[in-house]
Amino acid sequence: MIEASYHFPRGFLWGCATASHQVEGNNTNNTWYWWEQQPGKILNGDQSGLACDWWGGRWREDFDRAASGNQNAHRMSIEWSRIQPTPDRWDEDALDYYREMLQGLYERKLTPLITLHHFSEPIWFLENGGWENDQAVDIFAKYVRKVVEAIKEYVNLWVTFNEPNLYVALGYVQGIWPPGKTDLKSAFQVARRLILAHAQAYQIIHSLQPEARVGLAHHFLALQPAVSWSPLDRLATSLLQTTLNEMITNPLKSGKMNLILYQSRIPQAKGTQDFLGLNYYTRSTVAFDLRKADEMFARRFFPENAELSDAGHIANDPLGFAEALRWANSFNLPIIITENGVNDIEDRLRPRYILQHLHQLWRAVNFNFPIKGYFHWSLVDNFEWERGWTQRFGLWALDLKTQQRTRRPSANLYADICRENGITSAMVEKYAPSLFDQLFPA
Repeated sequence: MIEASYHFPRGFLWGCATASHQVEGNNTNNTWYWWEQQPGKILNGDQSGLACDWWGGRWREDFDRAASGNQNAHRMSIEWSRIQPTPDRWDEDALDYYREMLQGLYERKLTPLITLHHFSEPIWFLENGGWENDQAVDIFAKYVRKVVEAIKEYVNLWVTFNEPNLYVALGYVQGIWPPGKTDLKSAFQVARRLILAHAQAYQIIHSLQPEARVGLAHHFLALQPAVSWSPLDRLATSLLQTTLNEMITNPLKSGKMNLILYQSRIPQAKGTQDFLGLNYYTRSTVAFDLRKADEMFARRFFPENAELSDAGHIANDPLGFAEALRWANSFNLPIIITENGVNDIEDRLRPRYILQHLHQLWRAVNFNFPIKGYFHWSLVDNFEWERGWTQRFGLWALDLKTQQRTRRPSANLYADICRENGITSAMVEKYAPSLFDQLFPA
């Protein structure tokens, strides 16, 4: 048997990603709690409830799991509604609790990557108009300044917004996330304010912490036309690429929003990324469909032979990841994979998914792409937004009734990868032998 390995650069970051509302529990003052109380908004009527009980202290045992799994970093978010429960009050106890969590990461030698906005906001912010309010950018800036001043001694890697493109698409176009709007004009205006808020946050962080590195976590959906020679399929693919993948990112490079239905100059946004955070899960095939106006006339689906996750939401498509990496590299910035993973309660697909995607990541590194780290989604099963508890992304399974964690085989695989700082033929033989000839051809 061939004995070989693929190694990553020294100092590469290996970790998992989490988000406050999805893991903390008893978070009753934000927009997602408000959304959960409305009938029909969450699959099966699920509620986040205790989530992973991090606000009750179970972050300690989960950080221990990350550290014992040879991880050297962790991505987590700060919950705005805990820090600023009302417009005129800051909760110093909540800030102290986050400091304690960050100290816990430090003690376990886990480098923190902190997200300031991961889909959730205080209910009062929504009641005041949310991102449709002209004052929203300045309101968010005050929150950013408060948080950064409080925890900067522990953090120098910051994500301002997680997947602002999805936030806009699902909350203001399709209406399946809070605030539940279906208004394209509002969507574009909100996107512009999110870009402005990111740019202002970038300047605030650097004014308080000049050595900090600041970026966004971009959701990239790889796309391919159903019929490569079809003008309509190619048009639908191009429209979706422009709006979903580039609406937020291009202004950070050019200072301009230049969409078919909306143009705006945002010069202060140009150059406000020190790294590009890339979230990748899958690739979709696109066919033109007049019935899909809210998705730029694009009907998305997976090929018939695709290897699918539970409920069919993600196709295992590592070549789509290679496409995402090439796109990210076009920004000429350091790249951090801020999310990548698959929902798989039986843990049958996940080992192959991890190994195949990391093999593509290794290939990109060896083409001198400046990739600095990889954060798997996720450490423990958590509340998956409008899909509730139906999707299980964790390396560790979670029993909602008992809060017991159970190690999945992929947790062992990822621990081996983190320890080795790479992939070995022995790992593939042990965890995904069907991939051996593909990853280590004779």
